Amino acid sequence: MSAEPDVIRKCMWPVCLMGLFVTGILSLDCNLLNVHLRRVTWQNLSLLRRMSKSFPIECLKESKAFELPQEILSHTQPLTRDIKEAFYEMSRQAFHIFIQDTFKSNWEEKHLRQVQIGLDQQLQYLEQCLEEEEENEDMREVAEDERTQSGTPVPQLSNLELRRYFNRIDRFLKDKKYSHCAWEIVRVEIRRCFYFFHKFTALLRRK
Repeated sequence: MSAEPDVIRKCMWPVCLMGLFVTGILSLDCNLLNVHLRRVTWQNLSLLRRMSKSFPIECLKESKAFELPQEILSHTQPLTRDIKEAFYEMSRQAFHIFIQDTFKSNWEEKHLRQVQIGLDQQLQYLEQCLEEEEENEDMREVAEDERTQSGTPVPQLSNLELRRYFNRIDRFLKDKKYSHCAWEIVRVEIRRCFYFFHKFTALLRRK
């Protein structure tokens, strides 16, 4: 008679774990967003470095300049929401790159999977916090005040430029037929992108 409850418990255990995971995502404190983004971005930087033991010398001749948007390179101080939206766009585009079933590389699969999970969690967290901001009328008014203070527009990150940047990366992979060298070049480039976004977490902390 005890067999049936045992079976039920075994079936329910994965459901319980998933419930805890979803609850954890939904209950994240947006006041700690900068801490989460800093931690996950640093983890992804480390994972991308460890995914490949060294950059293949034979791939140097195929290197390409993908032109990361100047607003990111110059480390300007855009509005808090602009940083969050740029982080969301970057995470979405990077996630799209890394879930493609076209890998021709000897990357460590466990590291790749961890990068995918980290980006997915980051997207869920950012979605929650951006939605909360949209519901907050006072925050929108503050943002408009920041844009017009002293009569000088505050530099803003362009999601359109970010999309174009990642489109160039995606097109490069397609043109190179997703070769091993192409993926190695993309790995280094996205790691560079993550590095600059990691700097932006300090700006979120100051806001």
